[in-house]
Amino acid sequence: MTRRQLSDEQWEFIEPYLPIGEYGPYPERLREQFEGVIWRFRSSAQWREMPSEFGPWPTVYGRFRVWRDAGVFSALLEGMIAEAARRGQTDLSLVSMDSTTARTHHDAAGMCMGKEVMDALEEAAAEQERARQKGAARQNRTDRTAGTAPSGKSGGVSGDGASSA
Repeated sequence: MTRRQLSDEQWEFIEPYLPIGEYGPYPERLREQFEGVIWRFRSSAQWREMPSEFGPWPTVYGRFRVWRDAGVFSALLEGMIAEAARRGQTDLSLVSMDSTTARTHHDAAGMCMGKEVMDALEEAAAEQERARQKGAARQNRTDRTAGTAPSGKSGGVSGDGASSA
């Protein structure tokens, strides 16, 4: 007896997205194998830990690789979004965007600059570097004190009034 991950209605929607080879019989355990893939990602378990009710793990993993390489999961996601839009069940307030910014040299980005602009930018960068170095030098001077090291004692006398010898 399998642990059903999908309702019959959900399976009817998903099944047409799964490619079947031109030759050979229709896989009898296609649904169980797809549900094995779902189980694997829900549980975060290793493929080898998959319960045998989904079929042999190498078979399920092989199907997953074929489906991944064929773009089944992307097509399925797009199909689900289109079906939700058809039913009027889309909610764009749930959409999340993520981005990454990678700074590159202006030549890598295809940016064209005039010599005057480039000279001004280089001068500004050099001025900023000089200011940074000047601030670092000032910080180094204020951190040092002449010949004293903090010992936690004042004048060689301990806190109880007795002098240390």
